[in-house]
Amino acid sequence: MTPTRSGSFHLFKFRGIAVYVHWSWFFVAFYSISTRVNHYTSPLWSALEYVSLFIVVLMHEFGHALACRQVGGLADQIVLWPLGGVAYVDPPERPGATLWSIAAGPLVNVVLLPFAWLLYAWMHAIGGAQLYPNLTSFTYALFMINLSLLIFNLLPIYPLDGGQILRSLLWYFLGSARSLLAVAVIGFIGGLGLLGLAVWIRSPWIGIMTLFLLANCWRGFREAQVLRKLELLPRRSNWQCSVCQSAPLEGRYWLCHTCLHVFDVFAGQGVCPHCNSVLSLVTCPECRQARDLLLWRLPRREVKAAPPVIEG
Repeated sequence: MTPTRSGSFHLFKFRGIAVYVHWSWFFVAFYSISTRVNHYTSPLWSALEYVSLFIVVLMHEFGHALACRQVGGLADQIVLWPLGGVAYVDPPERPGATLWSIAAGPLVNVVLLPFAWLLYAWMHAIGGAQLYPNLTSFTYALFMINLSLLIFNLLPIYPLDGGQILRSLLWYFLGSARSLLAVAVIGFIGGLGLLGLAVWIRSPWIGIMTLFLLANCWRGFREAQVLRKLELLPRRSNWQCSVCQSAPLEGRYWLCHTCLHVFDVFAGQGVCPHCNSVLSLVTCPECRQARDLLLWRLPRREVKAAPPVIEG
């Protein structure tokens, strides 16, 4: 449901993050620019406004990607398409890391918003509406672009930023699976309301966007069910991940890189029972971080002090 590199053109790479634009973007750009001509005296201003919209979107997506890298996650690709942009980020499976990776996108718009407003206010103060009508309209459009993107992205509808921020906050109290389940249900309700708004104001673009959001809510709901089943599986309480502090699964879930047999890495201290090879790195199924088995530690337990020995 989201755009990929397939059918996309490579634009540039910045700090190791490759930026692509999907082929459908050009067709929608032509339609959008041609329908905005009446707002300017020249179609060039309409084209500049549309390109500026996606420059702001691109800065928003770079906010996600750079923040994700800051917390140790993976982020190396951004794809622009008619419905906006998608930053393919994979933060560590921790609520704090996910929260920062998602919140950094809207924060870019928060920073840009006052600058856009001051620019428009300055143009209005010098009488730009009469002297430079196209430029004044363009500065107002920049302000509205940032404001609209900020408000829309903060709606608590999964997988919008607002929905993912809400999921990250609930994660602290409900856990990974139930927090995702909660925002998926909230997203369904909000998405149906947004769909009703699209029908009421007869907006095909809001309708298309809403259908996309509802499809992703359903995908999030199914993913939450899988995560919930994963949480209920038996675990080894005498081991603990040094990153996320979760207990590992009990059973054969780790692949031996030598003989390709699946075995329980904690049953034999990392030694494969088929070929006696030692698995050097053990990946946590929760946070997906690979660590040496020696870095997995026992949960802390209270140690009672021994009674004093009285020698007679």
